[in-house]
Amino acid sequence: MSTTSIAEQTSATSLLRFATAGSVDDGKSTLVGRLLHDSKSVLADQLEAVEHASRSRGQEAPDLALLTDGLRAEREQGITIDVAYRYFATPRRRFILADTPGHVQYTRNMVTGASTAELAVVLVDARNGVVEQTRRHAAVAALLRVPHVVLAVNKMDLVDYAEPVFAAIAEEFTAYAASLGVPEITTIPISALAGDNVVTASANMDWYGGPTVLEHLETVSVSTDPSADPARFPVQYVIRPQTAEHPDYRGYAGQIASGVLRTGDSVTVLPSGRTSTIEAIDALGVPVDVAWAPQSVTVRLTDDLDISRGDIIVPAASAPTPTQDIEATVCHLHDRPLKVGERVLLKHTTRTVKAIVKDIPSRLTLDDLSQHPAPGELAANDIGRVVIRTAEPLALDAYADSRRTGSFLLIDPADGTTLTAGMAGAAFAASEAEVGAAQDDEGWDF
Repeated sequence: MSTTSIAEQTSATSLLRFATAGSVDDGKSTLVGRLLHDSKSVLADQLEAVEHASRSRGQEAPDLALLTDGLRAEREQGITIDVAYRYFATPRRRFILADTPGHVQYTRNMVTGASTAELAVVLVDARNGVVEQTRRHAAVAALLRVPHVVLAVNKMDLVDYAEPVFAAIAEEFTAYAASLGVPEITTIPISALAGDNVVTASANMDWYGGPTVLEHLETVSVSTDPSADPARFPVQYVIRPQTAEHPDYRGYAGQIASGVLRTGDSVTVLPSGRTSTIEAIDALGVPVDVAWAPQSVTVRLTDDLDISRGDIIVPAASAPTPTQDIEATVCHLHDRPLKVGERVLLKHTTRTVKAIVKDIPSRLTLDDLSQHPAPGELAANDIGRVVIRTAEPLALDAYADSRRTGSFLLIDPADGTTLTAGMAGAAFAASEAEVGAAQDDEGWDF
């Protein structure tokens, strides 16, 4: 199968993951509700429930924010606390939407929602302009390498749809986001409450000639050429039926994290470094010659190698160097601080290993992007640099090269609680002497 036909097949079922973010009361949930309502993605009983809840609160018109604010505390306080995921589709594209909170104390939720997003919609209240939380969310989107950012200047109806107000906000935000390295920024003036430029073009802003929010979501370019990235195949399960029909079958099942796999490819299994050739690929029980991310397949190799869950199969020509020393940017998610010397489990793709937090060189101040040196610990919602030593080598890519295989989680070994989300930076290979000195005992001294 040619690269062109692969791109055609992936674009035929194009999926866009996007997240909303913004300061408190900027109208994120209302925008999401309007988007779902006006694109006819709301079931009749859902709309009826929202109308009933709105009437009980003394509101004449349905409060569309209630379509996403599902928690009781969210409805009572009129704020978003948790990440709300919504799935909807139009004739042109399928969508997975993450509506994330605006409060500073829920920054970790925004990190969770945007971690897999290909686009982030950052809302700004036209009356307030770019505020501290706007800059914080732009910085988080930049750190997470979200490739597309939309600035939705909301509540334009409250500033008489004035073009100069929109232009000033758009200019300030664009300059700030560009300084963070955000590759693409689109600005759209909207009124989520009135429906201006959300799904249909606004008659109140004839000075704006760009797309509506939905039009941009439907047409924004999403990478559909898996062959542009090196192949990464984390092994999730080893299939050995050992039946009369399949006495010698040995397959390695999992989801392709990135790139394309083809029969006949020369591959390396990490972290062992053993090499082999792809003999066959089975997709849904049917042999295929080629498979690509994010398909789930079973790979068979020409050699019987010692491969288990957590190993990763990669092209021999573009294999990452396994390392036990990881430098990364992390967002701490747990209420208990992350401290130097803490023993954790590190989960990378399908592999989980013991690790120690060796150093926390700095904490990022998102307000002005300054680095606070040697903080000693990271509190909930803090973003900082860490140095981690693992008990076993891991085959990480730099997060800048692969969001899937460059990310990891730190987990509490006592109860399995997720502590921290990490993005690998310039990981460097451990020397043979250091690897040889590693010890895996109850002291976790490695």
